[in-house]
Amino acid sequence: MALLGQGLLAVLAGDKRDTNFFYQLLKILTRPFVAAARFIAPRQVGDHQVGFVAFFLLAVIWVIVTFEKISFCVNNKMVGCQ
Repeated sequence: MALLGQGLLAVLAGDKRDTNFFYQLLKILTRPFVAAARFIAPRQVGDHQVGFVAFFLLAVIWVIVTFEKISFCVNNKMVGCQ
């Protein structure tokens, strides 16, 4: 959510985003994920695109974890799954 908020604020604030307090706060929160995406992404991916890579990697991980949680819930016949 922080990556999504940072992207939205970057669009809304434009060139003045670097002086925006909330943008800086979101940038600090997302720094570890962006660094991981930079490490995973090939060199052809530009620095301005690494945020997109990080967002989509986290989105894929979120979907996988959600399906695994549903599978676990159904396989163990938990009351909340019925």
